[in-house]
Amino acid sequence: MYFAALLARTEDGWEASDTELDDVETLSDLADLAREASPDEDTVLVLIEQEDSWFGVVRIDGEEDPRIFVSDASAAARSSYGEILLTDELLGRDPGDADDLDVLDLDGTEDGDAEDDDTDDTDGAGSSGSAEAVPHGPVGDAGILDDLGVGEKELKSLSSDALTEIAESLGASEVLETVR
Repeated sequence: MYFAALLARTEDGWEASDTELDDVETLSDLADLAREASPDEDTVLVLIEQEDSWFGVVRIDGEEDPRIFVSDASAAARSSYGEILLTDELLGRDPGDADDLDVLDLDGTEDGDAEDDDTDDTDGAGSSGSAEAVPHGPVGDAGILDDLGVGEKELKSLSSDALTEIAESLGASEVLETVR
C-alpha cells in the first residue's frame, strides 16, 4: 500500500492533491505530473510513502531538474514506485550499468559454451552485487526542504509518519490530511 500526494505552493499557501502513480513510469513522467499541478511554475512537492517502510520527496521548481530524497533506498528499490525515484544519477551509477542487462535475461546459452556459463555465474554474482549496491538508508538531496523549514538532519531522522511531519513543518498538514 502506498500513498502519494502533490503539494503545490501558491500565493495562498499550500494546495494538496491526491495522485495516482499508475501511469507514471519515469522520473520525467512524475515531473510532468507535478508541473501540471502548478501552472505558475511554483514549487511542487511530490510526497510518496509506502507502508511506513520508506518515503520519498521529489521537488520540482518550475522547469528545473527534479530534486529527490529517498529515506531508505534499499526498501524503495523493492517498490515499483521507488524505482522511479532511484535513478542512476541518484545512486551514483553510470547509465547503462549491469542492471539494464538483467532485464534482457542473457544467460549465455546462446553460444552453448560451458565456459560462458561459468563466466555468467560470475556475472550473475556481479549483477546481484549491483543490486546490493543500493544503499541501506537515505539517498539524494537531504537539503531538499531546507528553505521550507525542514533541515537535512530533521529529514534524515523522520520515520513512520514522515509525510505528516513534513507537512506540519511546511504548514500544510490540514491540506495534506484532506487528500489522505
